[in-house]
Amino acid sequence: MEARRASPALTPEERREVTLANWRLRPFSTWSFQHVAEVVPSAVIPGSGAAEPEVAPLGALAEIEVSHHAAGAMPLPAFLDAAESDAFVVMRRGEITAEWYAPTCDPLAPHIIFSVSKSVTGLLAGALAGAGLLDFAAPVARYIPEAEGSAFGDATVDQLIDMAVSIDFDESYLDKTGAFDRYRRATLWNPERPGAAGEDLKGFLCTIPKGDWPQGARHEYRSPDTDMAALVFEAASGRRFADLLAEYVWGPTGAQGPLHYTVDRLGAPRAAGGLSMRARDLARLGEMMRVNPPGPLQDWIAAIWAGGDRARWAAGNQKAYYKGGSYRAFWYETGQGELAGMGVHGQWLWIDRARETVIARLSTEAQPIDEALDMSVIAMLRAVAAA
Repeated sequence: MEARRASPALTPEERREVTLANWRLRPFSTWSFQHVAEVVPSAVIPGSGAAEPEVAPLGALAEIEVSHHAAGAMPLPAFLDAAESDAFVVMRRGEITAEWYAPTCDPLAPHIIFSVSKSVTGLLAGALAGAGLLDFAAPVARYIPEAEGSAFGDATVDQLIDMAVSIDFDESYLDKTGAFDRYRRATLWNPERPGAAGEDLKGFLCTIPKGDWPQGARHEYRSPDTDMAALVFEAASGRRFADLLAEYVWGPTGAQGPLHYTVDRLGAPRAAGGLSMRARDLARLGEMMRVNPPGPLQDWIAAIWAGGDRARWAAGNQKAYYKGGSYRAFWYETGQGELAGMGVHGQWLWIDRARETVIARLSTEAQPIDEALDMSVIAMLRAVAAA
């Protein structure tokens, strides 16, 4: 595969301008999102190392007209460019049939997938439950005793992986002074304040208080849930996150490139948003979800496709995305026959079983959350899948 190297290459002076304080901001993110391991401490899971085929052109898909909420109808390549996309991979019946890459994107470089990491992490729950190592009905404190008294202590594992925890935490991605900044500093994603004693991730999670509603009453999207879930999985299995992912997820997908994930000062995984991989390998993971091959995850993937508690979703804080949908094991079940993984700054994995199509999109959108653009992207993904 002819790799399209990031252009222009950074000079030493330009590289020194990328810091913990700005790595998630444009223009720095066009480089850092493909080089997270240079910015934040990271663990690495190797891929197969097999040679990649040549980039597949968009072909007829380039002629599809899709609608951008701010600019109207336009051809697909123009949409991808206007939406600050980096990589776009379409897979049909297990074969990569169309691709698009921005000039600054190297197809062989692992790109951060942010909260699509949650969906990858959620697969481990079924593997461990199937092995008899994890009890969905057990309280989190059974596995993480330090969580007793926090938002997580009396939440069940099932509530945790469906994001139905009663939690007093503001998911404020641009926060610079409050709990979310403290969370980011505990994960080594933000610079530490001068003179402050650094926290580790588990220690921080165990200080988050409960909300004022019953556990399990509604879907409440909060990233700390997934980081706590990864700690539960490690405690339940006695194995590191890397070993679990390698056995149950990365190997079975047939991934050819490496998977990176960021870690805190004690090696705890940032499972909620710290995974990086090639766009093609993200599509391969989606293909595993689509065909659901025999193996330790088969029953669990079937359960994810069946969806979660729809009443809980309808009462939750993300219901506007998928009317009639649900949320199960950190996956979005759209209510229209698709599964999705979604991440800030425009990361997407889209799986349409009826059309035998998987789409991976990686981006450096300037804003962490842009709901109007997200709705345009969902419509675009459906149009491509239907083409």
